[in-house]
Amino acid sequence: MRLVLVSLIALFTSLVLFIGGNVVLGTLISLRLDLEGVSENLLGIVLAFYSLGFIVGATFCVSIIREVGHIRAFAAFAAIACAATLLHPIWVTPESWALMRFLVGFSIAGLLTVTESWINDRATNETRGTILGFYTIVLYIASALGQVLVGLGDPMGYAMFSLVAILLVLSLVPLALTRSLIPTAPTPTEFLGTKRLLSQAPAGVTGVFVAGVALGGFVSLGPIYALRIGLEVGMLSIYMGVSVACAIVLQWPAGWLSDRIGRIPVLVTLLTLGAVAATGVASFSSQSIWLMFALSGAFYAFSSSMYPVGIALANDQLPNDQLVAASAALLRIYGVGTMLGPLLGAYFMGVFDESALFLFIAATMLIGSVAVQFIFREGDEVPLEDQVEFAVVSPASSPVIVELDPRNEEYEEHATGEPAEWDLADKMEMLVIDAEAVIEDSSDEDELEEQEPSATPESDNIEAKSDAATEKKPEIEVEFDEEGIPIVKLYRDEDEDEES
Repeated sequence: MRLVLVSLIALFTSLVLFIGGNVVLGTLISLRLDLEGVSENLLGIVLAFYSLGFIVGATFCVSIIREVGHIRAFAAFAAIACAATLLHPIWVTPESWALMRFLVGFSIAGLLTVTESWINDRATNETRGTILGFYTIVLYIASALGQVLVGLGDPMGYAMFSLVAILLVLSLVPLALTRSLIPTAPTPTEFLGTKRLLSQAPAGVTGVFVAGVALGGFVSLGPIYALRIGLEVGMLSIYMGVSVACAIVLQWPAGWLSDRIGRIPVLVTLLTLGAVAATGVASFSSQSIWLMFALSGAFYAFSSSMYPVGIALANDQLPNDQLVAASAALLRIYGVGTMLGPLLGAYFMGVFDESALFLFIAATMLIGSVAVQFIFREGDEVPLEDQVEFAVVSPASSPVIVELDPRNEEYEEHATGEPAEWDLADKMEMLVIDAEAVIEDSSDEDELEEQEPSATPESDNIEAKSDAATEKKPEIEVEFDEEGIPIVKLYRDEDEDEES
């Protein structure tokens, strides 16, 4: 297992860099829009475009990766995100920022899809559960570190946007230098119908949706709330970082408890306690900064734990062969929640004051708790012995990583990925460049000979070299051994062949 994780160091390094940069950008934009005096309604719309772009990207990025390959797709997505980031301080209008939030959301979904596809390709049936848990921890740590980095600069300047661009560009380096074989292309993800999910697992859908509203609202508008109650940017970044880091605290305890007392009681408890914590943040933050930190951390811990419990509850209602499709559909439902969180949260902040953000979230969680307990409980409650195994999953991911879920009995270990044709072509070019150069030089000499009417011994020699080079132009054949390792054969003539 340790060797498997070591082999994934490059992937996790890239993951930390682009997730950290993306988190810095999200908080930076929220603060900048508020400092620029943008209205709350317009601010919520701009911030919601990120989630829209992420949903679209998670749906269509697989097709792009299958067309051009993992490394080239990763480079393209990182380049788009980097360019959009650098455009923010140049083109400061709500409309342009909404477009750029969409592009960044789309690109981050693509980067996650490439990374998770690579991780999926390296996992085995014995290691996939551990890798999935480690992946979730890395995501939350990267997100927390990204929040802390916001305090390094002024949101009104351009330096922080440049820092984000640097992190995004650096995320290319580990994958570009990796010596691992290219993984097999990800298969297009099937999404289970929303109506079917609502009819078969309404409680699980409720938990996932409410988690999206709560987490989306807090991540997008929490920095603005902290800024308006008097926190400086440096302290604000620590506040957000500590809150996000608390997500790790309850993930495994909530799962362990749901395996023993049932999903419904645990989900109802998380929803209720989350509503209490959110109300506490709105009521006591102005009185004590330590109380604000503690209550916000508790709120984020409860909210982030609702997602995996909701996923597990929904999976209890469905056949195992639909787990991946159901989880992908639930991820999209979560995305809709992350759009509505900043939209409605910003609206209520404009109508009332900044504390309305947490009161709105508390009301949403309380409604969800009542619905799960009194409306959906009877139909969705499953005996403990019939529950599937709980697994920690992060909502900040693409549908590709769902295949690693230990509950997925349809999981098949991926064969060693074969380099795609474009990757082989790059390697072939290095092998035959001398022959090609000789042919090109010979062609140039032939043109010069045609321009000169008189033939010379030198031109005869050039022509002879050209013919010899043409005859010796190697033919290339690529085969793969049983382990998927490419064997490149260069045939220079009928009697000579070289392998590399």
